[in-house]
Amino acid sequence: MHEASKSIFSRLADSRYATRYFVGEGIDIGAGDDPLALYKELFPLMKSCQAWDRDDGDAQMMEGVPDASVDFVHSAHCLEHLVDPREGLANWLRILRPGGHMVCIVPDEDLYEQGVFPSTFNEDHRHTFTINKRASWSPVSINLLDLLSGTKSEIAILKIALLDATYRYRLAQIPGRPRLDQTLTPIGECGIEFIVRKLA
Repeated sequence: MHEASKSIFSRLADSRYATRYFVGEGIDIGAGDDPLALYKELFPLMKSCQAWDRDDGDAQMMEGVPDASVDFVHSAHCLEHLVDPREGLANWLRILRPGGHMVCIVPDEDLYEQGVFPSTFNEDHRHTFTINKRASWSPVSINLLDLLSGTKSEIAILKIALLDATYRYRLAQIPGRPRLDQTLTPIGECGIEFIVRKLA
């Protein structure tokens, strides 16, 4: 819940979001009721950021959005809902201009799903994600290093980071305590953020 909002404080601490990543005209895929555009004044080089959600079309195909038409792509917790995240990522890169940036957050399978799939916290999740593990307990796990290294578009991977600064590991380790979706709290993050630049 409100994952874009939860990320604002850490993004303000890193000037690259304001000076490199969220620059020009962008699109926020899967924006829902927490669009990045709510914070436009915090990113002064952002000209616009279109919120793209279900009413706008299929986030996997991005039909109607021309190739190389946006300077940045933002998405917080949408990729895991797609039937084919690889095709979705390819189309997100398709609409991105060369030199532009993609900033994406997905749930970490161990922090969010916590070893259970289908997800008991979000029944619409079709995939789980990990940064890089030799083996996963999830039958639909996607290794982000494999996903990003397999794109048809030439990209530079700038950042892959576990978003666990506000995750309370102790709560997840108390014997007999029911599993808790920490994203339902105002501060809880259980995600992975990756940032790539599309090369010419």
